Amino acid sequence: MTLSVRDLSLHTPIDGRHRQMLIDGEWRDSVSGRTLETRNPATGAVIGTVPLSDSRDIDLAVAAARRAFEGPWSRFKPYERQQLLLKIADLMERHWEELALSDTTDMGMPVTRTLANKNRVLGMLRFYAGMATSIHGQTIGNSLPGEIVSFTRKEPVGVVGAIIPWNAPTAASIWKIGPALATGCTIVLKPSEEAPLTPLLIADLMQEAGVPPGVVNVVTGTGAEAGAPLAAHMDVDKLVFTGSTATGQAILRASAANMKRVSLELGGKSPVIVLADADIERAVPVAAMSVFANSGQVCIAGSRLFVERPIYE
Repeated sequence: MTLSVRDLSLHTPIDGRHRQMLIDGEWRDSVSGRTLETRNPATGAVIGTVPLSDSRDIDLAVAAARRAFEGPWSRFKPYERQQLLLKIADLMERHWEELALSDTTDMGMPVTRTLANKNRVLGMLRFYAGMATSIHGQTIGNSLPGEIVSFTRKEPVGVVGAIIPWNAPTAASIWKIGPALATGCTIVLKPSEEAPLTPLLIADLMQEAGVPPGVVNVVTGTGAEAGAPLAAHMDVDKLVFTGSTATGQAILRASAANMKRVSLELGGKSPVIVLADADIERAVPVAAMSVFANSGQVCIAGSRLFVERPIYE
């Protein structure tokens, strides 16, 4: 049985069912038939199982993304991609409570926080929709003899592989899928094995919105068995990753074989800066909480505090 927004509501707990992954517009299990449990971190209870994929599944997903990129998707005009992204945003807004509950149950973020992420996530998606019609080249003056016109034209890079962490499944999925669709690329998304359910729910909504087969593929599994072959795949043109520095280094090495483009968002030491003219009564609780948002498990956690000398004491 596949994951469906119609089977989830804020009043129905995630019930331990098996969810399939999306490849080439079809819901399917892994080639090996193996599965992976996902658990509610608050209780330890199994809330579902997903396919445990390997390089064979990655091959199928990348091949589907390539066919879609070179086929029907290449004929979508910028306006059509924009309209599709706006439709996805509308569907996500309509089902936001289900998405928030899925995130909370699968990875543990308080539901007050997952519900509050609505404007941010939908705002990103609608921003990317706007960018679909705003990507332009340039006409360039040149000094060559004769009547020669020079110009640049921006084209989609191709098949994008995306690997996301567990700590913000909805936002991280949209960060990767939104820009890929806006620019005319296709994508293979590998969510964290710790929180795969919401990306599958988002994929279901994209099916409902009318995303063509193969344009968005979601393959579940571990980093070693699914993420690594995706990073090394010779037919992936760009790899985007959010996660640890050590894994980012491994992805860079794996991507070298075909010189694929790589974008990495890795761990940081984000400073909070409080200047002498700050409202101290407001600054203290903000600085104190900055490192604890999402239990501190976020790349922008305020892990350092810089205070101007006059107000240090």
